Amino acid sequence: MGALGVRGLLLVWISLLLALCLQVMPLPDGWLIWRPDWLGLMLVYWCIAAPHRVGVLHGFVLGLLLDLIEGAPLGQNALVFSLLAFLCALVYQRMRAYSLVQQAVLVFVLLGLVQLVRQWLTTLFGPFSIHLAFLLSSLIGALLWPWLFTMLQALRRRFALG
Repeated sequence: MGALGVRGLLLVWISLLLALCLQVMPLPDGWLIWRPDWLGLMLVYWCIAAPHRVGVLHGFVLGLLLDLIEGAPLGQNALVFSLLAFLCALVYQRMRAYSLVQQAVLVFVLLGLVQLVRQWLTTLFGPFSIHLAFLLSSLIGALLWPWLFTMLQALRRRFALG
């Protein structure tokens, strides 16, 4: 089955679906800006850890699922997550050589760019609003990155070797 194996692919899909559930979990309106982009974080991790298995197609499919669940214009999140997976494919070799702090900064930049594109698309399809609060989820995602990366690396090693 290759380097990842069946158990590894199962881990990838379970983690991505769990991230999708966390992404759409209902929260009070005041807390929504504090929610990290769980699906984006998980997609970044798997595009970095297994770029030969997880890529733009995964971002597109997960984005379409998120569009359907949220009721967003069809293709909006698909475009955003496809862009994120593409950007990760461009920098995955460099990111593997970075320390966790440097990776967190790069994750902030990547998530911030796709949040900017998402905000731009939202203003095209909906009410016009200019504020930088949408970057807060990118900042929280970057702060969570070292913990998430370490946890997923341990899980990946356990499923790949165990």
